[in-house]
Amino acid sequence: MKKAISVIVILVVITLQASAQKYRDVLYLKSGGKIYGTLLEVNENQYKIKVNDSTVFTFQMSEVEKYSRLNEIARGRKAGGFGFTLEAGILVGAQSSTYDTPFSFNSILNYSVKTTNILGIGTGAEFLGKTYTPIFIEYRKIFHPNGISPYIFLRGGFLAYFGSNDITTYTYNPNYYLKKDYNGGASFTIGTGISWAGDGIETNLSFAYRYARTGYMQSEYQQTNMKYTTNYNRLEVKLGFRF
Repeated sequence: MKKAISVIVILVVITLQASAQKYRDVLYLKSGGKIYGTLLEVNENQYKIKVNDSTVFTFQMSEVEKYSRLNEIARGRKAGGFGFTLEAGILVGAQSSTYDTPFSFNSILNYSVKTTNILGIGTGAEFLGKTYTPIFIEYRKIFHPNGISPYIFLRGGFLAYFGSNDITTYTYNPNYYLKKDYNGGASFTIGTGISWAGDGIETNLSFAYRYARTGYMQSEYQQTNMKYTTNYNRLEVKLGFRF
């Protein structure tokens, strides 16, 4: 449990650092244009501003309508269209389970509808003793289109196993073997989180209830096959970035 708490603390610290206040200056030109960057100098004759590629532009006072400073965190999200999310975290569970803090990684292709509704399909890797591949669909509802916002999400799918199975033979009797054929199972997640809208990227920290099922069929020489199933009821904690 101490390991799980340490990982959660690290995730929270990373998220807070990612959401730290960032500002960007903007010059509103009388011609109707806008120049974004870092304001270097303002005097009675001119403005000097450095844009993202480090180029410095100079504008005469007569060319500028006004200037202001924007809070990057208060900028809006994608109004619509495709996005891509990477997220990683742990599944915190009871110590009586075989694996108390399995690691989970997901990549999600998603599509925004009217900014606050996001549909996605994803995959990744779940390290539950063996490596399983999740395949799922997701719906996410963000409550505010700008700045920092809470959200809820629902995810459903299954875990697939594409790895090799275990076969053990014994030297004293080559005909005797113990074989384990691994398989996945259903997976379901429902949770909430906080999203920070930044400059072309959204940072997400989520907490959710996660159910997952795995298992294997064990067969022995001249013995009845036995099926074993493991059910995971876990707290899922993840940090993610949407581009």
